[in-house]
Amino acid sequence: MTTRFEEFRKLHLGETPLLLGNVWNVQTALQYEKLGFKAIGTSSAAVASDLGYEDGEDMPFEDYFFIIKRIAVSTTLPLTVDLEAGYGNTAEAIIATMVRLHEVGVVGINIEDSVINNSQRTIEDVERFTIKLKAIVDGLEKRNITMFINVRCDVFLLDLPNALDEAKHRIKQYQTANIDGVFLPCITNPDDTKAIIDTIDVPLNVMCMPNLPNFETLKALGVKRISMGNFIHTFLNKQLEKVTKEIIEKNSFIPIF
Repeated sequence: MTTRFEEFRKLHLGETPLLLGNVWNVQTALQYEKLGFKAIGTSSAAVASDLGYEDGEDMPFEDYFFIIKRIAVSTTLPLTVDLEAGYGNTAEAIIATMVRLHEVGVVGINIEDSVINNSQRTIEDVERFTIKLKAIVDGLEKRNITMFINVRCDVFLLDLPNALDEAKHRIKQYQTANIDGVFLPCITNPDDTKAIIDTIDVPLNVMCMPNLPNFETLKALGVKRISMGNFIHTFLNKQLEKVTKEIIEKNSFIPIF
């Protein structure tokens, strides 16, 4: 019998990229399930925003875990969690968090190679981060836990110098930890995307951006996963503001009917 983890991993191996529905509550998860999505993932930024926190692990994990658990028990879709920098200062602490996620049915995580301190995001040392990844993977294996580990590399997000070469270098190191996938938010140039795909051995995940090529182009390039991030959440909040202004201006609820 195929496990939910195996089902999720298989979704990264087909010709058509997995369009991941990023959710922030049970309602969005159920909407995406109704629309035929194959898998969903939390957007930590969207959840944090709804709970009144800043992005970057400002949100207490217990608050986040409550939302994750409600989503996990309310949908039949494979669920992956945006774990940010891991919600733990050590590999053991991160593993403990992942064990809790596994216990409620989560099949995967994103973990990023940057951290936020005093509202400033900085990239982690590549060797130190790779050691942490290896410890996490080994720790899960010892506990007989299978989870799709998607490593978010933030060189393009941070617009670092020589981002393409830096991404190649980092991903080469991260792959030695037997990770399952790589996430490069803010990569949009097709040539850069193809250059990454040609040099890695795991599925590449990209994210919604204004200049991101359409899905057919991404498919032709070899992208295997496309994330929405928190952009739909932001868009819907703007629509709420817009329609509420119309109600106030018209002194009527006609704009919502």
